[in-house]
Amino acid sequence: MGKLTMPGWIKEGYDSKEDWEKANGKKTAGKKVGKIYRVKKCPECGSTEVSVVLLGEEGRRVNEWECKACKWKGRDIDDKELNEDEFLEHLERMEGK
Repeated sequence: MGKLTMPGWIKEGYDSKEDWEKANGKKTAGKKVGKIYRVKKCPECGSTEVSVVLLGEEGRRVNEWECKACKWKGRDIDDKELNEDEFLEHLERMEGK
């Protein structure tokens, strides 16, 4: 078993690996930090009050989505990605309705 070596970012005196990567021009773009929540959104009115319509034997097949606000029905539903803070704000707004 070989010896462990100290990472370069510590040897160079940086506080974190991210600071070292920024200083050396390495990008971490596209990588989301923290927990990401996905919320379904109606393509017509933008409401997040959508539900799935179950069809078939014992509701095993998802065929359509339905918006409770504008009564839209269809298959093409939009996804909205939220971080934890945005998701908590979204839940607070939903409780107020």
